[in-house]
Amino acid sequence: MALVDRIPELLRERTFRRYWTGQTISLAGDQISLIAIPLAAVLILGADAAEMGWLKTAELLPALLLNLPLGAWADRQARRRRAMIAADLGRAALILTLPVAYALDALTLGQLYAVAFGIGALTVLFEACNTTLLVAIVPTDRYIQANALVNGSRSMSWLAGPGIGGVLVQVLTAPFALVADALTYVASAGYLARIDAVEPPPAPVAKGHFTEGLRWVLRDTSMRALFAASGTIQLFNYMFHTLFVLYATAELGISAGLLGLILGAGAVGGLIGAAVSGAVVRRIGIGASLVVGFLGFTLPLLLIPLAGGPLPLVVAVMFVAEFLSCVGVMIVDIAAGSFQMAAIPDAVRARVMGAFRTLNHGFRPVGALAGGLLGTAIGLRPTLWIATGGAVLAVLWLLPSPLPRMRELPTGDEESTPVGAS
Repeated sequence: MALVDRIPELLRERTFRRYWTGQTISLAGDQISLIAIPLAAVLILGADAAEMGWLKTAELLPALLLNLPLGAWADRQARRRRAMIAADLGRAALILTLPVAYALDALTLGQLYAVAFGIGALTVLFEACNTTLLVAIVPTDRYIQANALVNGSRSMSWLAGPGIGGVLVQVLTAPFALVADALTYVASAGYLARIDAVEPPPAPVAKGHFTEGLRWVLRDTSMRALFAASGTIQLFNYMFHTLFVLYATAELGISAGLLGLILGAGAVGGLIGAAVSGAVVRRIGIGASLVVGFLGFTLPLLLIPLAGGPLPLVVAVMFVAEFLSCVGVMIVDIAAGSFQMAAIPDAVRARVMGAFRTLNHGFRPVGALAGGLLGTAIGLRPTLWIATGGAVLAVLWLLPSPLPRMRELPTGDEESTPVGAS
C-alpha cells in the first residue's frame, strides 16, 4: 500500500489539513499553559488551595457568562473565521504579559486572575465560531473521522505538551515557558488565515433569537441527557483538576518535570482512544460508545486519591489512571462531538453550542471554587475522593434517555431517536 493511501482522506484535502494543523499546534500550546500557569501560582507566588480555586474560577467563569451572548452573536456573522483569528492573536498577547511582568518583578496573583479570565473569554469567542467552521469544511459522512483527527491531535498535545511544559518550567521558570504557548496561538491564526471556506449564511435576527439555543437543548431529549451527564462530570472533574497539581507536588512529592511526564504518558491512552473510536462506534453504535466512554473516563481516576506509598508505586498508579482515563475521554469526546455536529441545524448551531457550553461549562467554575474551598476545609485527598466518585455517577443521566439505544447519527432535522424507533 502506497504511503499516500495510509493518510486519512480528510488530511489529503488542503482546507481541512490547514484547519487541523493550526488546531494541532494550538492544542499543544494549551497544554503548556495548563501546567505552567498553575505552577507559576504555586511555585513563584506561593498560592494556597483557596487561591488555586480562584485562579481556576477566573479561567472558567467566561464560559458561564459569555457562551450565550457570543453564540447568538456568532450565528449572525457571515465571517466567523475572522473572529477566530482575532481570538487567537488576543490570547497570544495576553499570555505574553506574564513573562514580561515576571521579568520586571511585577507578577502578581491579580494579574494571573485577569489573564486567565481574558484568555477564557477569547476562548469562548473562538469556540462559538469553531464548530460552524468545521461543519462548513467537512462533509457529513466524515464527521466521525474529523472528530477523531482533531481529538487525536488533542491526545498528541496531552502527550507532548505537559512533558515539554514541565521541562520548560524547570529550565526557563513557569512564566517564560508561556512564550511557547503564545507562539502556538500565532501559528493557529496563520493557518486559519489561509483557509478558504464557504460559511453558512448568518441567521436573521428574530424574536427569541437570543434564547433559541437554550430552548433547543432543553426540548431535545438526547441533548438534555448528554448535557446533564456532561455537566455532572464538569462539576466534579474541575473540583479534581483545581487541586491536582497542588496534590501531586505538595502531598505526593512529585516534581514539575515528572508530573509533566505522567500527564504526557497518560496521553498515549488518548491516542489509542482516538485511533479506535471509529471502530468502537461502528461496532456498538454511537449511543453505547457514549456510555462506554463516560465510564472509561471516570472510573480510572478513582486511583488518583488512592495513590500512596513509595514514589515509584505512586507514579505507576498515576500512569495507569491517566492512561485508562484518556482512552475513555477520547471515545466520549469523539462520539459526543459527532452527535452534536449531526443533530444541530446550521441555523442555530452557534446558539445551541453556546447554550450547551453555558449550561455544561458553567459547572466548571462552580467545581473549581468548590474544590478550592473543600480542599482548604477537609484536605486535598478527601476532596479528590468526592470529586472522582461524583464524576462516575454522571453516566446515570444517560441510561433512561434514547442515547444508549442509538446506533446511527441523527439527521439534525428532528429530535434524536434510536434506530428502529417509530
